[in-house]
Amino acid sequence: MHAETTEATITAWLATQQEAMLGVLEAMVNTDGGSYDKAGVDAVGGIVQRFMSERGIPVEVVPREKHGDCLKAMVAGEDRLSRGNAREKIVLMGHRDTVFPKGEPGRRPFRIEGGIASGPGVADMKAGLVMNMFVLAAFQQFGGAPGPLLGLFTGDEEIGSPEGRAVIESTAREARVVFNSEPGRPNGGVVTGRKGGVFSVFDIEGKAAHSGGNFEAGISAIGELAAKITAIHALTDLERGITLNVGLVSGGQSVNTVAPWAQGQIDLRYREPADRDEVMGKIHAIIGRSFIPGTKSTLTIRGEFLPLTQTPAAAKLFEMYQTAAGESGLRITGEFSGGCADSGFTAAVGAPTICAVGPVGGKAHSPEEYLEVASLVPRAQAMARAILRLDRAGL
Repeated sequence: MHAETTEATITAWLATQQEAMLGVLEAMVNTDGGSYDKAGVDAVGGIVQRFMSERGIPVEVVPREKHGDCLKAMVAGEDRLSRGNAREKIVLMGHRDTVFPKGEPGRRPFRIEGGIASGPGVADMKAGLVMNMFVLAAFQQFGGAPGPLLGLFTGDEEIGSPEGRAVIESTAREARVVFNSEPGRPNGGVVTGRKGGVFSVFDIEGKAAHSGGNFEAGISAIGELAAKITAIHALTDLERGITLNVGLVSGGQSVNTVAPWAQGQIDLRYREPADRDEVMGKIHAIIGRSFIPGTKSTLTIRGEFLPLTQTPAAAKLFEMYQTAAGESGLRITGEFSGGCADSGFTAAVGAPTICAVGPVGGKAHSPEEYLEVASLVPRAQAMARAILRLDRAGL
């Protein structure tokens, strides 16, 4: 089928699929799937697997021990022998996990009112998963993809992809381009740059003593925590885009005991890759120093995202996507986000990456999270057009 004919056929078919998309989305949203609920995230994966099986699309399951398994759905592309590029796969990526506690779908099930869909994870990012699924289905049915399409469905992005990262990076090393279908910005824009993030916890050991009868024998871990928090927060440099936030603290035994232990959790965000090691070095120095003699502290990194930086190839991908989306009536801008995503991992291994190409939504991670239903089809069409025009764009 000629490229223009394929594009017209696929975009016309997608235009008929909104109700079907909403049916799959409802099933996903109403399935529990917090990051630490492996069974729930895998149940959402079961919805993906059934959808693909019904359409003859093979799915490889990459088992993960603690979190949701990774799924790889593959749609064959046109013969690419003439291109001579070792990176052939066109990757459509998204995560199945949400930030919500067990039982949240029962309390706030999927609903649509006035063209706005709501429910836990409706925008971040189950709508993006559904969009990717239907784009894969379209190319499976009508053909024409300029290379193999790989749909990657991961299970632990919301906690830094501790088990998904290796799969994401190995997939990205074979990727011609990566479309990450995080929700489109409320203004309809996509994300061309993101901050990196390091999420860590520090534990402090002090010495218990009665705070009235034997005060001088105690060594306060909470006093040490306070000093460390002040020093860590002082590393913030807004001009460079570096922020430090100790967002969770705990500690102590009782109000009348000098605190024998304390803990703080640190969120570091940064723009430039080189800033990561510089700031982490300063954090390690703060943790290694005893502001109160006799305290001992340890630092553990619990999760990490790399920054999404725009290479010339990624800039070309954005410009091409912007044009393709324009033909669906979308006015696309590119923006920088302080939030982190798996797209940073794909960009770091050299895959031209564009993020937040999913349907438009907002207020993620809150009970007010929403999705603009009318954005489902045009964003799917934009992705399909972009895929079909990769050769023309020289990507």
